[in-house]
Amino acid sequence: MRHFCTLFDSNYLLKGVAMLCTLKQHCPDAHVHVLCMDKQTREILQLMGLSHVTCLSLSEVEDEALLAVKPGRGMAEYCWTLSPCLPWYVLQHNPHIDAITYLDADLYFYSPLQPLFEEIGDASIVIIEHRFPPALKHLEVQGRFCVEWVGFRRDGQGLACLSRWREQCIEWCFHRLEQDRMGDQKYLDQWPGKYSGLHILQHTGAGVAPWNYSQYQFGQDDRGMITVDGAPLVFYHFHQFQLLSNGSFDRLSGAYRAMGPEPKSVYEAYEAALTTALQDVRSLRTDFSAGMKPALRVKAQRLVQYLLPEPFKQLLKKVIKAV
Repeated sequence: MRHFCTLFDSNYLLKGVAMLCTLKQHCPDAHVHVLCMDKQTREILQLMGLSHVTCLSLSEVEDEALLAVKPGRGMAEYCWTLSPCLPWYVLQHNPHIDAITYLDADLYFYSPLQPLFEEIGDASIVIIEHRFPPALKHLEVQGRFCVEWVGFRRDGQGLACLSRWREQCIEWCFHRLEQDRMGDQKYLDQWPGKYSGLHILQHTGAGVAPWNYSQYQFGQDDRGMITVDGAPLVFYHFHQFQLLSNGSFDRLSGAYRAMGPEPKSVYEAYEAALTTALQDVRSLRTDFSAGMKPALRVKAQRLVQYLLPEPFKQLLKKVIKAV
């Protein structure tokens, strides 16, 4: 069995469900420990009866150190703080688990994960780069690596690395660049020079995302599977993706689209999965609408990005915010 962990609240529930379902589809022996950030998330996941999911509540995972820093951190910052705390908790409370991989909730899997684990082998620590193209290379100052897939083995280096990362994030984890720190992710920049058992995931089809898709050629193989530079697309990170109140979707900001059009087939598959997830959830909670943004407001924001000069953009943002 391969163990994973993730965390999300009701606003990410539909994305989380899509991730969990495709993970099981493409990694049949997967078991996922989900930290439910609110009561509704736990209740709905339990009602869905996903056999490969173990639900955890915040009260189970939070210790005195986490509770002490929680009031001073925003929701996103606290989730980042929990990124190392969750796999640490799972390993500490499940001594039979040999290795665990933390996943972001807004990933979606398109093909088997086995090639990734064959590449990883017996590595103690596994991380993946943002793989910024030259035009976005300046963003690497905020972190060379992305906390979307981070794996740890229960051995000396794996546990030492995870323990230290946990300590660092509890001490400081904020949404700002400060010296050699930025959220939970810039700490990872230190790891390649510190841990000989670390592996940086190289598979072209892993970690494709809005910030790097412009450098790839997308296609389909003879089975109809999506490919990236000829390799199977394993997972895509749907950063910025929004579900709208009218049932439609908002894929990306103009900043990324300026680099090139988004891969249509990749997004269409995700949108279909989210539509199914919403139907499944609403069969349990008919009024569920968490995470669905006001369509008119989002469309107005995109119109601002595409059409107006910068001074007018700033003025209109204030007006929209006040509505």
